[in-house]
Amino acid sequence: MLQLCAVPQFLEGVIFQQDGAPPHYGNIVREFQDTTFPQRWIGRGAVMACPPRSPDITPLDFYLWGFAKQHVYSECINNINHLKQRITDVIHSVTPDVLTRVWEELDYRLDVCRATNGAHIQLR
Repeated sequence: MLQLCAVPQFLEGVIFQQDGAPPHYGNIVREFQDTTFPQRWIGRGAVMACPPRSPDITPLDFYLWGFAKQHVYSECINNINHLKQRITDVIHSVTPDVLTRVWEELDYRLDVCRATNGAHIQLR
């Protein structure tokens, strides 16, 4: 998925941050990332000196998962098909305006990380 769907959409020189899922630590995945993002990927096994799995700078962690859980489970789930439909509906409810605010929050978080030289901090 990364190779076929995501990478073709990335701008030249992008820095890629991998999450901590065990399959993403496999040799084949790390070799692909080393080739595709030389010296420009963050994660377990990466050359970059950045903390992997940093929820402070990962929009999926600081925004999407909490948003999705809050809205998916705002009503009782009847069965697996209902759960799948609720997840689909919630993801489709994310508007471009919301995504703009998430990117603004990411900019803020990155500024804080730069200003503190990557020190451990507690964000709002």
